[in-house]
Amino acid sequence: MAYIGFDTSNYTTSVAAFFPREGRVIQNKLLLPVKKGEKGLRQSDAVFHHTVQLGSVFQKLAEHEKFTVDGVCASVRPCLRENSYMPCFLVGGTAARCAALASGVPFFETAHQNGHIAAALFSAGRLDLLEKEFIAFHLSGGTTEAVLVRPDDEEIFLCERIASSLDLKAGQAVDRAGLMLGLSFPCGRELDSLACQSKKQFKVKAPMKGLDCSLSGLENQCRKMVEAGEAACDTAKFCIDYISSALDSMTQRILEKYGSLPLVYSGGVMSNSIISKRFKEKYNAIFAKPEFSCDNAAGVAVIGYLKGKKKAERSF
Repeated sequence: MAYIGFDTSNYTTSVAAFFPREGRVIQNKLLLPVKKGEKGLRQSDAVFHHTVQLGSVFQKLAEHEKFTVDGVCASVRPCLRENSYMPCFLVGGTAARCAALASGVPFFETAHQNGHIAAALFSAGRLDLLEKEFIAFHLSGGTTEAVLVRPDDEEIFLCERIASSLDLKAGQAVDRAGLMLGLSFPCGRELDSLACQSKKQFKVKAPMKGLDCSLSGLENQCRKMVEAGEAACDTAKFCIDYISSALDSMTQRILEKYGSLPLVYSGGVMSNSIISKRFKEKYNAIFAKPEFSCDNAAGVAVIGYLKGKKKAERSF
């Protein structure tokens, strides 16, 4: 028996199957095509590409092994806050609903952000945290924020935003710096590899306002380094160190205000090897494996199972 998850973000077409009895996930995903040098896609283009890709992405998942579908879940919006909406999630939501109806199984909805957090917890073997409060960071191309996570009967867990970037998002900064260096969008993986070649240690102090950070100066400073002929690996390392500094300041201030709660870091930016190593050592923080950090449907499938389990318990 398996629960299927669909996630159609602004970066990736993703489907996954979670097998609760075995505690394992299989997944298949495909990046949306972005022309070289461009910073991303318009929503209309993302919707089109998801529509083209989703059938083949799901077919490859189904061909991986035979399984019986017990429930279907889709991320239908960026987060569970009011007025949270992106058209690209309509593609996965519609396909998932049709799959559930055709299979005669329950259909569940969740949010992209919740999927990221659940994927990180599954990957780290810490789904037990969903029964208590913890702090989760979500850093991606569209989001840089920290949320206070609490258990919830209907949604499994709810996220209250407590800190964020006041301007540029971490994923945007990574991609813009990467494009300056001639890397392919999305640039996270290549920028990580490039930064690891640098021998420099940059002492950076990212601007803060309360619990919130500011990343707007990062892009200009990276551009100045490129124009000055600095080594590409050093520019990449500066970008990562700047984001790491902002994240560290946010973390410290949040712990001072909310106490020593478990820390979970999710989202594509958190697959960075330099940042994850630092924060695991300093804060004993929980990180997903790289394949569960970037956009994926694994956490969505897990949430589908947990919602199905709750529904079955209420019916008795």
